[in-house]
This record gives sequence, C-alpha cells and structure tokens, in this order.
Amino acid sequence: MGYMAAHGLKRARPAELVPGTLSVITARMDYLPRATPEGWQAIELDRLDRSQEAVVSVYARGRDYHKVLRNRLQTLSDRIAAHIGPFGHRVFTDSAPVLEVELASRSGIGWRGKHTLALHREAGSMFFLGEIFVDLALPPTEPTSEHCGSCSACIDVCPTQAITGPQRVDARRCISYLTIEHAGPIPLELRPLMGNRIYGCDDCQLVCPWNKFAQRSALPDFDERAGLSGASLVELFAWSEAEFLQRTEGSAIRRIGHERWLRNIAVALGNALRVRAESGVESALQARADHPSPVVREHVAWALAQAQPA
Repeated sequence: MGYMAAHGLKRARPAELVPGTLSVITARMDYLPRATPEGWQAIELDRLDRSQEAVVSVYARGRDYHKVLRNRLQTLSDRIAAHIGPFGHRVFTDSAPVLEVELASRSGIGWRGKHTLALHREAGSMFFLGEIFVDLALPPTEPTSEHCGSCSACIDVCPTQAITGPQRVDARRCISYLTIEHAGPIPLELRPLMGNRIYGCDDCQLVCPWNKFAQRSALPDFDERAGLSGASLVELFAWSEAEFLQRTEGSAIRRIGHERWLRNIAVALGNALRVRAESGVESALQARADHPSPVVREHVAWALAQAQPA
C-alpha cells in the first residue's frame, strides 16, 4: 500500500517514526460482539451461500475500532503517567506505518499466522492491535512460538488466492483491500470471486481452527448495528449518500464513501444475478445505471451484463 511504502524504514524503526522511542507497549482488543453465538464461524460461512445477503466483515459491524482502541490506549497512557509522572508517548492503532503484527509477535501477544494476521492460542485472531510508543526503557517480554503447523486452511479457502504462501499476501487480490483501500474499478477477473462480500472478507479467519477460542468483547461498542448484518444487497444499494452517512456515523465503513459502497454492492448484485435471475436485483441496478460516478456506472453495467440469457 502506498502510504506504507512512502514511509520506508520508519515502519521497522520505531525511533525514526517517533523520535525518542525506547520501547513499544503492545495491546490487543477482542472484537466479537457480546451476543455472538456458539458456532459463529459456521453461521458466518453460511452467509456466503445466500447470494442476495450483503456480507460485511465482522469487525466493521459495530463502532469504528480506531476510535475505541485509541481512546483506551490513551487512558492507559494517562494511568501510567499518574504512577510514574509525565513521559513521552504516542498511541497508534492501524493508523500509521507501524508493523503491528511484527511488534505483536515480538512482544508475546501472538504469532504471525499463515494468513499474516496475529494469532493467539486463547483468542484466535479476532482482535485489534494497538501500540504505545514510549521513551521508557522497559524490560522486553518474550515472543511466542508459532502453532500453525501443517494447517493450510486459510491459504486454501481464500476466494481470490490472495494468500500466495505462508505469511505472504498479495494485497492486490485481497477482497478486504479491494473493497476498502482500493480506489477506482475493481479488476474484472476478480469481481466474480468476490461473491456477496461488500466490505472486507473474513474467510481466512472463519476457517482457522484457532478461532474456536476467539473471545467475545465486553464492550457494547462492537455490538452489531442494525442493517449491517443480514441485510439484503438491494436494500443497502438503495441508500442515498445522506442515508449512508447517517447509518455509518461512527463506523469504520464511512471512510470508504458512498461511491465505493455502491461500487462494491454493484459487484455483489452482479454475482447474485449470475446465480439466479431476480427482478428486484435488475431493477435496483437499473435505478443506478445513470449514476453521476463513472465508476459506479461501469460496475452497474457489468453487473447487469451478468444476467443469464432467458
């Protein structure tokens, strides 16, 4: 990703990113909603077979984690300062060119799984990472050993084969990257592989055996918002920009904007149309055929072309 490359070696040298840094405090925050039922992985996988259901990554169904974790890390920093006095520090959570998983693995939070995410034996991978860069020389904690063994479930399940090998991901093929970070048209050859995933992709985590130990969050912040779980593609595609902004207020989803939201859903609608001809899908797409955005128009045209001939 461009912003990562632009910062060069600062990613691997904390003291260059934040001058004076001597240690990094790492933290994890679980994000499964409080009401997550047993067998949740199978439930989420079943959603992928319902072609007209919109699938949003589990982590994004509640409040924006950037705000939640950053605030809690700042609170922790304030408590440390209350005990030892003022100290230099800076808080991060997926918001700067920080090698979060590497820091997490070196500090004992978990090991880097074959899908490149951090894994913990008692928490799986369903958690966020955050860091506090400090000007304190703290005693280091020991890293954990790896426990993926010969398992290749995450590599095998990836819809776009974005996981090219253990601990190697081609972001250009990753559905999470394509639906969130990528601007402009989604590559034609990847659109049919995206299915009904409109924001992010959890497949590699859903099949990971370690996620049977994933922890529920104690925070109401990550409870699912109405409309972001189990909603139909047609329903979400009908949101106006004002409605999109209102319904995603305080959510990580808002950052992609209405145009990418429609682009992603148009691809999913096209994939649904290929599976089964439904008048509601075609009429929803036709309603956006003249959208002001050329990106949306092109994806709508592609989606309509996916209809099976009568």
